[in-house]
Amino acid sequence: MLRLFVWLLFVSTFLLSPFVGAVDLDVTQLLVHDSLSHTLFFELRLPRVVFAFFAGAVLALSGMLFQTLFRNPLMTPYTLGISSGAVLGAGIAIKLGLATLVFGVASVSLFGFLGAFLTVLLLIYLSQFLHTAYNTSLLLLGIALSLFYTSALMIVFYLGSSIQNDMLIRFTMGSLSIIGWEHPVLLGGVALALLGSILLYKYELQLMSISDTSARLKGVDTKKITLLLLLFSSLAIGVLVSIAGPIGFVGLIVPHMVGKLYPITIEKRILITALFGGFFLVFCDSITRALQTQSELPIGIVTALIGGPFFIYLIVKGSEK
Repeated sequence: MLRLFVWLLFVSTFLLSPFVGAVDLDVTQLLVHDSLSHTLFFELRLPRVVFAFFAGAVLALSGMLFQTLFRNPLMTPYTLGISSGAVLGAGIAIKLGLATLVFGVASVSLFGFLGAFLTVLLLIYLSQFLHTAYNTSLLLLGIALSLFYTSALMIVFYLGSSIQNDMLIRFTMGSLSIIGWEHPVLLGGVALALLGSILLYKYELQLMSISDTSARLKGVDTKKITLLLLLFSSLAIGVLVSIAGPIGFVGLIVPHMVGKLYPITIEKRILITALFGGFFLVFCDSITRALQTQSELPIGIVTALIGGPFFIYLIVKGSEK
């Protein structure tokens, strides 16, 4: 019964979300090409809902991957410093005053993706020197990189003007405000590629969720598969963060929710997790637009308000065991 209620809530929110906003739509004018309602619906709200769905899917799948590979229920997609690298790259672009397009891509987004991509390359290079406690050492590397990037970002804040700092603060809060279909199509391709890569290794992932030792006994190259899946996930997160900024807690919350609703094996929860994550972020975004405040509430604030108490709950429950 609870499953049915949750899915009905999410699906109905997804269908109604394009009609929610500060400006009321005239339904009779939706198909009139030059009307305001048509432009708002097909160029702003519908692309935003689709983008939010794919963003939620990427975050949820990445969260499931991280929690499974590291066997840690508190892991998030941003643990390895990918998000921090993207934010630092975007901050550098903002500080340099780059507002141009490079091959049709905004400089801020391009620098953000480069920051994430270079972080992935650095992690792959450093992982070659890890021989013992591989997963733990890789996690510590990510934390160290995150701290370094955060310090570098503070320097950018210190050197930036008030306008630049305001732009950077808004970027770090996350936003799903987009125009047109370019970004939803791009992120949709990324989300499908990530989903396909996880499905390709679903049986290995199931074995690795138990322990690396049991997986290796079954002939699984755990180090190789861990790196590949983390690479796919990190690049997907890099693309998302470069466009929308960091959106926290979705990757933490959704895998746990799906696990509670569907107590089945990892390999059977992959597609459910992707769908649940997409609908969940659309639900959160609908809340931000339904509030109709003077300026749009950043999506990162809403997910943090929901995720913060949930994170505390997980820590308390974990300490009781």
